[in-house]
Amino acid sequence: MMDIIKELNAIHRRTNPTTLPGGEGHAVRLSRSYDAAIDDVWEAITNPKRLERWFLPVEGELRLGGHYKLKGNAGGKIVRCEPPRLLEVTWAMGPDDGNSKVEVRLSAGEKGLTLLELEHAAIAPPGMWEQFGPGAVGLGWDLTLLGLALDLRGIFIEDKDAWGTTPEAGQFMEGSSEAWCAAHQASGADAEFARKAAEATLKFYRPNPT
Repeated sequence: MMDIIKELNAIHRRTNPTTLPGGEGHAVRLSRSYDAAIDDVWEAITNPKRLERWFLPVEGELRLGGHYKLKGNAGGKIVRCEPPRLLEVTWAMGPDDGNSKVEVRLSAGEKGLTLLELEHAAIAPPGMWEQFGPGAVGLGWDLTLLGLALDLRGIFIEDKDAWGTTPEAGQFMEGSSEAWCAAHQASGADAEFARKAAEATLKFYRPNPT
């Protein structure tokens, strides 16, 4: 059994306005420490075979300046790659317009731990932030960091879609939604606005809870 509360509390979350080449947007920031060497974590987030195991299949020119595509998800350009500490990519569901980017930084910590810091900055489509707030991408990244944690422990979920319908996954998504609601309020958002956005996000990720 997974300790859902422990996994949720392992992630630190923030959100704030940011400026991108195309205008004003928002950023979500997550950080989590892993009980693994920095080289192992770097391989897990950059090696296509390992990415497919815990995240999604990836294809393309997987090199600096090349383009990548995650199966059924985003794609973009590899902007910066400085092993084993920094990876920056543009992130778009459609044409790569440069108005959404993801940056991952790794740093070696004490007792063999590795700190991962992730920032996703984007100009959201009209109405999306107002409806869903930071949880729209934040909840997805929470699930991603959880998947990485399991992979680094040698735990593999064969059918991720099926796991997403389990009570265990539901508990994690509910806790993640509440955590992003709190981060949203901490950034200065109205409490009622943050709550409604969190509820809409959870309904999107888990439309038919059992």
